[in-house]
Amino acid sequence: MLAYQHVFHAGNLADVHKHAALAWLMDYMAAKPKPMTYIETHAGRGLYDLSGPEAQKTGEAQAGIAAVNDWFDAADPYARALSQTRAQYGDVFYPGSPLIAQAFLRRGDVQDSYHLAELHPAEADHLERALPHARIRREDGPQMALSIAPPTPRRGVAVIDPSFEGKADYDAMPKFLRALHKKWNVGVLFLWYPILTTGVQGAMQRQLRGDWPDAVHSTVRFAPARPGHGMVGSGLCIINPPWGMADRMAWIEARFAALPGGQG
Repeated sequence: MLAYQHVFHAGNLADVHKHAALAWLMDYMAAKPKPMTYIETHAGRGLYDLSGPEAQKTGEAQAGIAAVNDWFDAADPYARALSQTRAQYGDVFYPGSPLIAQAFLRRGDVQDSYHLAELHPAEADHLERALPHARIRREDGPQMALSIAPPTPRRGVAVIDPSFEGKADYDAMPKFLRALHKKWNVGVLFLWYPILTTGVQGAMQRQLRGDWPDAVHSTVRFAPARPGHGMVGSGLCIINPPWGMADRMAWIEARFAALPGGQG
């Protein structure tokens, strides 16, 4: 939906779950001297000022990355991506998924391919400024992904994280994943979704687990960012996960479990 702007939520605990997983995945993929394709269907603005009024209004980053930064030592892929962003833009800035991915994509002897979609006009403007060398498309992200699948190179990752502001996204994602996998059966398909107090995600979760029993399914719980806030957790479905992905998620999940609200 075009009303959604992630700047209010950047750096929250759901971002930590998603980005710590994505950074590890991209680091693993980049360790092999083979080119890859990165696709993101809902890219957002790519770079977020955590000192800005939007982030300060919700306080989600303070309860998120600011509170758990010490989980990740300097060698951790997530910490390296954060450090790269802070070194380039300043300590108050936080990278969205496109910048997390860019930290590991290569433009030298190995040429990786980079495709981002963002429909929101203002968010796309920000994204173009943050990532001037990326291929940014102002179009429907799932349709973009399907139009270029199978991509060249065939090896790669697709990140799918719609706003989930309406039930339509929950209904559409299992069907979209099946269609994308049919066209690109070797791609690592990385879907993020929120865990809400309403339980609206439940039917989609059951469908995903039924469709993809061999995927890595990771969920974490945390206390709401403020009283009455509906998001109390974060979920990932990672299809065609590389070796070690399940262990990475177990490590992350154990840290979330120790937080207030992390169980249940």
